[in-house]
Parts: sequence; structure tokens; C-alpha cells
Amino acid sequence: MQSTIGEARSAPSMSLCEGQGPPIPGPRTPAWIQTAQFLGRPEVFLERNRDRYGDVFRARIYGFGTGRAVFLADPEMIKEVFRGSSSALRLGEIAGIAVTPVAGPDSLLSLDGAKHLAHRKLVLPPFHGERMRAYEGIMAEAADRSLADWPMHTPLPMRPRFGDITMEVMMRAIFGVERGERREQLGEAVTRLIELDNLSERLALVFPRLRRDFGPLRHWSTFERQRARADALIYDEIRQRRQADDLAEREDILSMLLATPLSDSEIHDELITMMIAGHETTATALAWAFDLLLHHPRVLDRLREELRAGDESYLEAVVHESLRIRPVVATSQRVVMEPVEIGGYHFEPGTTIFSAIWLVHRRDDLYPPDPLEFRPERFLGTRPQTYEWIPFGGGVRRCIGANFAPMEMRVVLARMLTQAEFEPADQELERPQNKVVLLAPRNGTMAIRRA
Repeated sequence: MQSTIGEARSAPSMSLCEGQGPPIPGPRTPAWIQTAQFLGRPEVFLERNRDRYGDVFRARIYGFGTGRAVFLADPEMIKEVFRGSSSALRLGEIAGIAVTPVAGPDSLLSLDGAKHLAHRKLVLPPFHGERMRAYEGIMAEAADRSLADWPMHTPLPMRPRFGDITMEVMMRAIFGVERGERREQLGEAVTRLIELDNLSERLALVFPRLRRDFGPLRHWSTFERQRARADALIYDEIRQRRQADDLAEREDILSMLLATPLSDSEIHDELITMMIAGHETTATALAWAFDLLLHHPRVLDRLREELRAGDESYLEAVVHESLRIRPVVATSQRVVMEPVEIGGYHFEPGTTIFSAIWLVHRRDDLYPPDPLEFRPERFLGTRPQTYEWIPFGGGVRRCIGANFAPMEMRVVLARMLTQAEFEPADQELERPQNKVVLLAPRNGTMAIRRA
């Protein structure tokens, strides 16, 4: 059972609303140390403090929100956060610090209030119902094309290969661009812009003071050149698509957005936002699922057997369990703009509330008997509970790809596991590595294709 706040009352504490509510405990180490710990191993930071202080603890973390952080691992409190007033609990102003340099000021991730809801209503329809099903064939074709080029009998990292698949899916489903020189140019430019494999570029997005060159280190001017190239290609694609004769018949998301009141700049920002939400995140989720399957042969054998029989219920359970035990992001944030009460605690403006996805998914009262065990049977015949399974966040800020990504995972895993044989290249499960936003397998999930 998770430790409770009452069990930790003797720990160092503070109140986020003077004179009101119980004190919130947390570490007293300097803020820069807490920031380094959170950046280095966020999952370890969360578990260590939860074990010491309980389901509600405070921290001081630079670069993520306001610096005054409170972490929640209680589903009922997280429910209050996700269902809270969008005027009292916001994200866009803080998320925009890191998002705007990449996606622009009109990204769903950096908008708040009425404008956020208006944009969300316009961009959400393609990710639901029959429209989304139209992309299933694209996903299968991308998986088959990629698999055909994978070498045999040699260790290879799976995450980059899954990234190739998700990028092709995004290029075709979002931009409607088929293979060819134009697709290669656009795909390369967008990939360089949003993947940000350079650590200095990732840190510069979190810490704006780093957004400049340092002597021979030209990381920010390089990023700006990459952004300018991607912008030029995207705007050119928008202009050409507006002139297309078959615009009304096309099923790609760009063509659908051109029928909305959104301006070209707003469409540009939302296209990049979708790429951010649907490319590297889904590739990482697929890599984690593969890692878990290869290290749990019982689960893998059952999955193969049921796929051969044409039953995908266990596949769906595998995807749910993989996203539970290895969520791609460890937390979801809201910034307090007006005084609010959550779970009997009072929070003043300037507090950043972190819903600890990683911790909720590991509660032994929610996922007994062993929440660390990879056991897809948990989700057979039942759907994940809304505030107990939150890999895509919740409320009005829930990821718009919350249906698209699991479907892509199911399609890609089914194609891979019914057409090839794999074994792990390493004996142990991968350790998470923080990519500033994503928790990815440290070595990219090394696997060997045998057939």
C-alpha cells in the first residue's frame, strides 16, 4: 500500500496557502540539486520522494513550471485537477516556453482558455471514429515496408526503426504526402526540428537563457536554421494544397484543416504539434512494448498464438499494460492561476501541480498483487479506469492522439510479430533515459531478428 501523507507529517514541510490546509512535506535539498535529480532520473526522483513523504509532496524544480512544484500520486486528487476550472488550472503559458520555439505560438500545447478549446474542437475530429480507421492501412504498409529492410542475426536498436515507421505514418496521415523527393525533404526537415537529439538544444527549450550560441557551440543558430527550413517547406505545402483540385476528397489531416477557419500560421503550428505528439512519442511507446514483450516470453507466446487465431483482445491488453508500466511521460502539469482547493489542500497561484503518471501506474492498491509485473491480463475484459490509467493525461488537455497512438501500436506490433521472429539482445529490461520530455529506453531497445 502507498504511504500516506499522515505517515510523513514529521518530514520537512510547507503550506502553499499560508494559514490554510495541512502542510505539504518535501525535500530540503537545494533547488538545483532537486532539478538535477528530476532531469537525470525522474522516475527515481518520484519514487524516492513518494516513499519518504507520501502521495503528496512538494519540490523545487527549475525549468518545469514555476519552480514551486507539488507532486500528486493520488488518483482522486488527480481527478480534481483534470476536471478543474481551465481558468484556475492552466498549462499553455508554461508549456509554451518550450513549445513555441518549435511549433509556434498557436500550438494546442501552448494555448489556454477559449482559444485552446476552439482549436481543439477543430483538430480533434480526424482522430476519432471512421476517419481514424482510414489510417490503419497506412500504418500496416509503413510497418511492412520498414520490416523488409531490417537486417538479420545482428543486434539493432528498435526505437529508431519504429521512428521511421511513425514518421511515414505522420507524413501520409497528417500531410498527405506520399513517397518521393518532396516527402523526403519535408520528412527530414520536420524530423530534425522535433526530435532534438542534441542535449544542448533540448535543455535550451527548457531553460530560455541557453537559447544562444556559446563560442564554437552553435546549437541555437543550428536549431533556428532547422526551424526556418521546416517552416518554409510546411508553408509551401499548405499553399500548394489550397490550390489542389481534389481537396474535398482527400482524407489527410492537412486537407481537412484547410476547410476550417484556421489561418495558415495556425495550421502550420497545429501540424507541427501533431508531429510532436504522434511521432517520437509513439515510436518510444512501441520500443517499450517490444522491450517488455521480448523479456516476457510467456506473454509474447500467448500474443502470437492469439494473433494467429485472429483475436486481438490480448493485443489490446498488451498495449494498455505496456503504456501503464512504461508511460512515455512521467508527469502531467497544471499551473495554479487562482487559489484552489484539491483533496483538502489549498494551493496559491504560482504553484505547479504535477500529476505523477509514473507513480499512479505503480500503486499496489490499483494494480495488485505486484504493480511492477508486466501482466496484460489486468486489462482483459475490462477498460482502463479514467483516472487510474493516464498515459495521455486527462481533462481538456488530454492528448489528441490518445486513440490514434494505441491503434498504431496495435497495428505495428501485429505486423511485426506475425511476420518475423525476434529475441532480446540484452538480458535485462532497458533502463529509462530522460529525453527532457520523454522517458525512452536508454539503448533504444536492442533486439535481434532471427526470421
